[in-house]
Amino acid sequence: MASKGAGPSSKAGSSGSAASKFARMNRFRELEMKMNEARKMNHAEVVAEDERKKRPQNFDAKRKRLEWEQEEDEKKKQCEARGETYDRVKLMNVGADEAERWERKKKKKNPDVGFADYEQATFRQYSQLTKQIKPDVQEVSRQKEQLGEDFYASADTLGLHQRKDTDDAIDRMVGDLEKQIEKRAKYSRRRTFDEEADVDYINERNAKFNQKLERFYGKYTAEIKQNLERGTAV
Repeated sequence: MASKGAGPSSKAGSSGSAASKFARMNRFRELEMKMNEARKMNHAEVVAEDERKKRPQNFDAKRKRLEWEQEEDEKKKQCEARGETYDRVKLMNVGADEAERWERKKKKKNPDVGFADYEQATFRQYSQLTKQIKPDVQEVSRQKEQLGEDFYASADTLGLHQRKDTDDAIDRMVGDLEKQIEKRAKYSRRRTFDEEADVDYINERNAKFNQKLERFYGKYTAEIKQNLERGTAV
């Protein structure tokens, strides 16, 4: 009799153990899936962090600046399509306190002190040229997807076989060089010192003053000067 009574209980115990085992397997499978997902997210974050380290320090600032410039261009096009002046529409949305703050920022900027040395002149020219560059964000994204990890330069990057300059970029460079040549042609060169010329000055300042007098009044006083030099002046 005891053996007959133990049959149903043993079956219930085995079914309960199987159910608990099945629940544990499901739990283990869920944990394994979460662990794989966390591993993928961690790998993606490591790749993103490595990419951020390879970027220049002012990458975010430049990106925000480019996005702002694109928005400004779109607003200008919209104003032109409506027949409105963009500067006027923009100033209508500027408050007095904000305009005053802009004026203070403009006054804080250091004016151009002229030529200091060749290093400063080169840096000033480099800054002016880089401000004129307006890169295409979509083209940069396309190149980034195409090159992958080689997008950011390293010690082993050649760069010659990976990308090619566009015709517009080459034309822009040629145009800029022609502007530089045209501008340099207008520069005044230092005049050579004539040792045989008459000394009619007492210092450099007086020499500059005499040159100005000669340039503006020389043709009117030429006869008087010749008479004084000959000694025939009355």
